[in-house]
Amino acid sequence: MGSYPWASAFLADARQTVAPPRGAKDGLLPPLLVALTAVTGLVDAFSYLVLGHVFVANMTGNVVFFAFALAGVHGFSATASVAAIGCFAVGALVTGRLGRSLAGRRELLLGVTAGIEAVILAETVTMAALTSRPIPTGLRYALIVALSLATGAQNATARKLAVPDLTTTVLTLTITGIAADSPIAGATGAHAARRLISVAAMFGGALVGALLVLRVNIVYPLVIALIILAAVAVLAVAWARKPRTSPHPAP
Repeated sequence: MGSYPWASAFLADARQTVAPPRGAKDGLLPPLLVALTAVTGLVDAFSYLVLGHVFVANMTGNVVFFAFALAGVHGFSATASVAAIGCFAVGALVTGRLGRSLAGRRELLLGVTAGIEAVILAETVTMAALTSRPIPTGLRYALIVALSLATGAQNATARKLAVPDLTTTVLTLTITGIAADSPIAGATGAHAARRLISVAAMFGGALVGALLVLRVNIVYPLVIALIILAAVAVLAVAWARKPRTSPHPAP
């Protein structure tokens, strides 16, 4: 019986994350950000397995890879790591300015960002579909640049939206929160479901991406990511255009 309140809170948190009720504080943002977390897994699986030892969304990994490259570890490229980090920062910078111009219009900001990402991903799908393996060096860097710009924009928007535990690209603090805020640690276990859903989304995206790259075709992870981004863009913009009704009708 003692675990029943925690279990009820867990299920309620899960429902509010994947299917927010009408009038929820963050509206439709939580499930859309979960979808973008899956996109992160897909594109990082593609970049690591196809473009060499480089991530386009996980900049923590790239900082470590840059150090490995400088130390002379085989298979790591300092240039690729720096290119990914630099372009990620540029994408975040541009979208940071966009976020200020759309202050207070959270759904529209997400929709515009996802739309921009979708356009960039469409270009990468074309590049990846028309190339041969191994990918030529010039095209490899073009893909790193494009995908890093896109995920930098995504990360900046997620930061601006500030929906708790849904950063879309970083899971270190999310996993820390699962453990540190758990009932075993003497806490309430708040937001455990949302955090686990975020971890599962990235894991699922990475797993699907890796399987497609290794067993089907390298372009498919990018195609799926593009479809998700297009859906997020349409839903977010539609939600932003939806008229808001006041909870207190005018007399």
